[in-house]
Amino acid sequence: MYVGASAAGSATQEDCYTRHLLSNRVIGMGRLLAYVLMMFGVAAGASAAQVSVAVATNFTAPMREIAAAFAQASGHQAILVFGATGALYAQINNGAPFQLLLAADRATPARLEREGRGLKGSRFTYAIGQLVLWSAQPGLVDAHGEILRTGRFERLALANPKLAPYGAAAIETLTRMGQLERLKSRLVQAENITQAYQFVATGNADLGWVALSQVMADGQIKAGSAWVVPGNLHAPIRQDGVVLIGGKDQPAVAALVEFIGGDRARRIIRGYGYER
Repeated sequence: MYVGASAAGSATQEDCYTRHLLSNRVIGMGRLLAYVLMMFGVAAGASAAQVSVAVATNFTAPMREIAAAFAQASGHQAILVFGATGALYAQINNGAPFQLLLAADRATPARLEREGRGLKGSRFTYAIGQLVLWSAQPGLVDAHGEILRTGRFERLALANPKLAPYGAAAIETLTRMGQLERLKSRLVQAENITQAYQFVATGNADLGWVALSQVMADGQIKAGSAWVVPGNLHAPIRQDGVVLIGGKDQPAVAALVEFIGGDRARRIIRGYGYER
């Protein structure tokens, strides 16, 4: 009985020792796995980066969607700042640390390139915008813009034409229609195209000149009534981007520019009524 008990005790000690070895091995493997995962995370974090992008306000909705898709596809994050193109240009001149500008015109990126704040040869056209006369009231704006001639409204909103290309296109359209002088007293000037839209949406203006992208979803006007202005009434609103000095030799910036030119971004842009 004693021998049997001793043998049983010996077996128990061996089992404990074996379990101890296995436990240490598992703990060691767990630590190794944790270390590998940690290093992988560090490597992934090192490869991911942020891109500071100045974006014309008319491109707000599509750019937010593009930025989300870009983050999903690349791991990089686009930090977006929206404003009138003229105001963004002033910020860049004052040292704002943007790496990429998506303007509402061609002139501003070209000017930045000439002045040395934009990288030479980096300009590209990302969209061609469409101007629209819009009202939050269904049926107020007709399909041909004749309301501008009949004058059945009190206030007409537009973005500052000195800062916003869509505002300049609105002035050009009114001039070609022969209505600018007659309607000057009814114009309500906004700082940018987003504020012009807000004036109309809140009823502070009966109608206004906005970007088609602001009132379109899935190829249709979301609400109210609108007239898409024919291209022969104003110069094309070609919207160019440019890589700024702060974006030089930055892989994440190059990746975003490439992504904007790709099929996924192109579908988003067209969905908001832009031409590409």
